[in-house]
Amino acid sequence: MTNAQWTGMVPVDDTALAVADTGGSGAPVIYLNGQFATQGYWRHTIAELGPRWRHITYDMRGRGRKSGRSADYSFATMVTDVDAVLAARGVDRAVVVGWSYGAFVAAHWAGRNPDRALGAVMVEGAQPYDWLDDAMEQRIRKLFRRFSPLVALARPTGLTPRMTAAQMAECNIELGKVARASAMNPVLDAITVPARYVVASGSSLGSKGDEQERIRASLQAVTERNPNIEISAKVASNHDMILKKDFAAVAKAVREVAGTSG
Repeated sequence: MTNAQWTGMVPVDDTALAVADTGGSGAPVIYLNGQFATQGYWRHTIAELGPRWRHITYDMRGRGRKSGRSADYSFATMVTDVDAVLAARGVDRAVVVGWSYGAFVAAHWAGRNPDRALGAVMVEGAQPYDWLDDAMEQRIRKLFRRFSPLVALARPTGLTPRMTAAQMAECNIELGKVARASAMNPVLDAITVPARYVVASGSSLGSKGDEQERIRASLQAVTERNPNIEISAKVASNHDMILKKDFAAVAKAVREVAGTSG
């Protein structure tokens, strides 16, 4: 069955999400954005994979120019919103691909839906590592309070979410709890579909010293425990630039989990 290209809003709970679906008869791929990023970040990966795939992108709650605000920005809703988007587009099974925050969402969704996930690709995220402590929580809240005026100024452009600075801070803090080894390792160990990591090199905005390399090192134990999970590539670009500079590696990982060279 060939599906027509579609762009529109998908109602979910108290909001609606801006969704784009390229249509076509190829294997569906759903892309999950970084914490405050938008679906446009995936354009290079989509172009690299080409029209033989059906590409579905969307902006999470309160992100981008169109997705509506919500009373609930919790991580749990971000996972169930994947189901809402797929259901709205009539897709039962898909490859799930996530970057940064979206990689955590992808891992959770793939682990919960072994019969629906064709495969999972986690780009610079979903690493089990305890980076959040009380001092970090305060650092995050202070940082977002400081940038609150700038966030508000950029909000109409879609470059920053239509969320308050406090809400954005709490989302980051919750991610730190989701990422803890005690929380994330069981999720990764439960994945039974082909899964690949694409990891960057060096530091990125907000990280200190070799912090990110230590976080990435946690994946070795993950791959040793679960044979379904492999590191597809470690690329030269950093966390922030990986989708712009190393999209070919991301596309390669998608092909790997789907078992195709197309």
